[in-house]
Amino acid sequence: MDLLTTITLLIIVSAGFAYLNERVFKLPGTIGVMTIAVMVSLIIVILGNFSDRKSSLFTDLAHNIDFSSVLLDIMLGFLLFAMALHFDYKKLKELRRPVIVFSTVSVLISAGVFGVLFWGMTQLLHVSLPLLYCFLFGALISPTDPIAVASILKKSKIPSRLETIISGESMFNDAVGLILFVTLQGIVEQTEEGFSWERTILLFSQEVIGGIIIGLVMGYVGFRLIRSTRANQTVFLISVALVLGISVVARSFHASVPLSVVVAGLLIGNLHVKPGRSTPHFLSQIWELLDEVLNTLLFVMMGLQLILLPFLSKYWVLEIFSIGLILIARLISISFPAWAILRRLNVSNLFILTWAGLRGGISIAMALSLPPSTYREVILSCCYIIVVFSVIFQGLTLKRLVDNLAPAAGSD
Repeated sequence: MDLLTTITLLIIVSAGFAYLNERVFKLPGTIGVMTIAVMVSLIIVILGNFSDRKSSLFTDLAHNIDFSSVLLDIMLGFLLFAMALHFDYKKLKELRRPVIVFSTVSVLISAGVFGVLFWGMTQLLHVSLPLLYCFLFGALISPTDPIAVASILKKSKIPSRLETIISGESMFNDAVGLILFVTLQGIVEQTEEGFSWERTILLFSQEVIGGIIIGLVMGYVGFRLIRSTRANQTVFLISVALVLGISVVARSFHASVPLSVVVAGLLIGNLHVKPGRSTPHFLSQIWELLDEVLNTLLFVMMGLQLILLPFLSKYWVLEIFSIGLILIARLISISFPAWAILRRLNVSNLFILTWAGLRGGISIAMALSLPPSTYREVILSCCYIIVVFSVIFQGLTLKRLVDNLAPAAGSD
């Protein structure tokens, strides 16, 4: 199947699933699309067990999409830029302490706690997985997904401050999770050649400091270009070129692409364009539309990944326990920072923050990027089940939970 056919089929399938969800299932957009994709994939897998003929339209489509490369190298930059572009920096500035702490310290705590708990569970179930790989799994599964949760919270009764914290955290912790994952992956590779703290610190510094600098410089250049033109098509082309340019430059300098595009998006979205210009409104609308289209494609691809994971049934007990472990790790990772910042804990807020910690495509993409091995099978299978549970079950119940707990949550 050539590239044009693959893209055409992906768009056709995504449009069909989106239409079916809107007309029949009526679930929240991205969650409904992924639910249908998972159902279709399950049917194909079950039918494949009773037939020698494994090929189908969806099977061929899933095999022809390099999900990890497509998401991490192309889509993630656009998705994070779109989210940052619409984010109110004034609210973020007011709540910068909890946002920064939850998107950094909480990710580190979650990765560590989950890694230890998961390693203990593998020992009980006699599954071979070194502790370092468990921490690597913790790094890729700890970042929360900014895509699914944002659309749900907009329609709920969640207090504005709590929504800003959750959205801000999920926007930045993708970058933190990726940086932590790359750093730990480097350590895993170094164990065979000899570990070096200097090399590890240098790698971490390149990702963080380099990402921020590239985002600020290129974001400001992009803003000046956008500010100097009145043609909407030129403005859109500049913004697209900016995201792609940041991706290329950041990768060339081994810097964090997600961190760079988030910084650039916040800069462009919150700097002022000349009064009376329609540019900001147009840019916001076009990127909101692009964001929704890319989200639909992403969640369809996530659902179809099930077809490519024939080893899921080998680890079903560990997969079930891993769902509980990530929720425990999430609760612990936000409780300690919240206590340190506020000196008190609001139970309703903790429940909302824990349940709003949806995992998404970036976790699957990072798991898929691991080199082929038995360890990769264990991590990928548990990661996929956590993401499916998170998006479908947590996603479908999040609004009801928030609406029920909102009065108590807003009391802080």
